[in-house]
Amino acid sequence: MPDWQHHQPLPATWQRCDGGILPLWWERLCSQTSAQSAALYAAGLFTEDRRRPIAQWFNPAFNAALLVAPETSPEWPVQRFGIFYAPPNGGFTRVHSAPHEWHPREPRKSPTEEEAFQAAIAEAERFLQVEMDFV
Repeated sequence: MPDWQHHQPLPATWQRCDGGILPLWWERLCSQTSAQSAALYAAGLFTEDRRRPIAQWFNPAFNAALLVAPETSPEWPVQRFGIFYAPPNGGFTRVHSAPHEWHPREPRKSPTEEEAFQAAIAEAERFLQVEMDFV
């Protein structure tokens, strides 16, 4: 069978690690902006590991990561989860997706924070499935 027809499995998989914000995010953001700008990004998401809930995936073989986290300032009337991607070759980007929003002043009205979070996780996992085809 020719090499181009033989598909090898990838050497590593994406691992879920929600314990704390990976240092990789801060390093990648600082490499693209100044430390001062990075500290303000997404309401201090990467300088203060206080914004919950988060979901992260890390691929150690490629030094790549994906993050779902709140991206709006806590005082905003509409809160939103963002999906952030650190690709294998360096850099940092926000994944453009459907808005995963909730209204904190109406905690029982759908979508709730939990519903928005789960929808963002589902979209992030779909992104990883597609990304694995290109890595």
